[in-house]
Amino acid sequence: MTRSRFALLGAMGVDNFGSGLFLPLALLYVTRVVGIPLVAAGTAVTVGATAGLFVPPLAGRLADRAGPRAGVLGAQLLQAAGASVFLFAHGIAGVVVASVLLGSGQQLFHSCLFALIAEVAGDVPKDRPFAEVGMVRAGGFGLGGLASSGLLSWFGDRGYGVALVLDVVTFVLAAGLVTAFVRAAHDVVRTRRSHAGVLRNRPYLALILLSGMFGLSLDFFLIGTPVFVLERLRAPLWLPGAILFLLTVLTSVGGTVALRLTRRLSRIDAMRAGSALFAAWCLASLAVLLVPRSWQVPYLLATTLLYAAGDLVFGPRSGALAEAAAPPEAKGRYLAAFQYAFTVAQVLAPAVVSLFSVSSWLPWVLVGVCACLAALGLGRLGPRLPTGAVTPIQG
Repeated sequence: MTRSRFALLGAMGVDNFGSGLFLPLALLYVTRVVGIPLVAAGTAVTVGATAGLFVPPLAGRLADRAGPRAGVLGAQLLQAAGASVFLFAHGIAGVVVASVLLGSGQQLFHSCLFALIAEVAGDVPKDRPFAEVGMVRAGGFGLGGLASSGLLSWFGDRGYGVALVLDVVTFVLAAGLVTAFVRAAHDVVRTRRSHAGVLRNRPYLALILLSGMFGLSLDFFLIGTPVFVLERLRAPLWLPGAILFLLTVLTSVGGTVALRLTRRLSRIDAMRAGSALFAAWCLASLAVLLVPRSWQVPYLLATTLLYAAGDLVFGPRSGALAEAAAPPEAKGRYLAAFQYAFTVAQVLAPAVVSLFSVSSWLPWVLVGVCACLAALGLGRLGPRLPTGAVTPIQG
């Protein structure tokens, strides 16, 4: 592994450790420290997420013209600024400004990250580099979440402020690592103009749409699991945290293992397998309603294995396929557009979760159907994508 790849992994670990410290506590910080009612706090954070929807097109142009490294650096500093504004926020206006900066920084980061990983990895298949970064980020986020729990236990409500300060520090440290040590594997020729527009590439647009159907499962798991477990099943309060911890352990160590186990599959077939596993997870999770109450806790922990398998199989392959299918002269714009698959899913997931107020089964059916449609659609899409992007990658 080159020094740049090692430095990038370190920077991503530090970055996500800080995110794990504060992001899960953001709403609680606004309500308990800033003193804003929950409805207003949720609205302010939603404004920030909505503002981020406008970032990917600008991020793609930045990545193609100045390089994705500049975009990732700008994203980390923008998020540091947003977290700093939170420290001094005393009302709704400050929270909105901080949320917009954080939301825009997060979208800029994700829009440029895969292009940066690709440049640092060089002329090799990107499945393994993407899997390695995913493992490090998952581990960093999980450790940050554990650390935030410790801070709240030790410092009480003052722990929110400590977590926020540490979050700012980690963004700055990560930016420093990227600045000092991360370089492309070889010189990259930047183009200022390109006619390879994403909107004219229908197969790539279909890839974004189908990946978004899969992405809905990711966000539904994060925000829907606690609602289903606590509100509908009346399970123990510690169970959502235990499920998330189990997922973190699996995804932080299993990325390269999943690649080896699926090395004989094409990227499309691996993505279809991941979608099928997510559909199976939805069905298995819904079936918990038929499980005796005394068995529900171990049963739900077991279903998390299905979810983790789907994530590990689909995730690195989708990023590698998106990178390989993008024209070299417009890779930044294409990968930034690919980010919409997950950005739109983040916007839609809360609405799907809210359907638990209607019934216990409807959200699971909707998410499962989307996963099935993704698996079917990917099968039809494969022949329309560049053969070199789809061919099996030997791990």
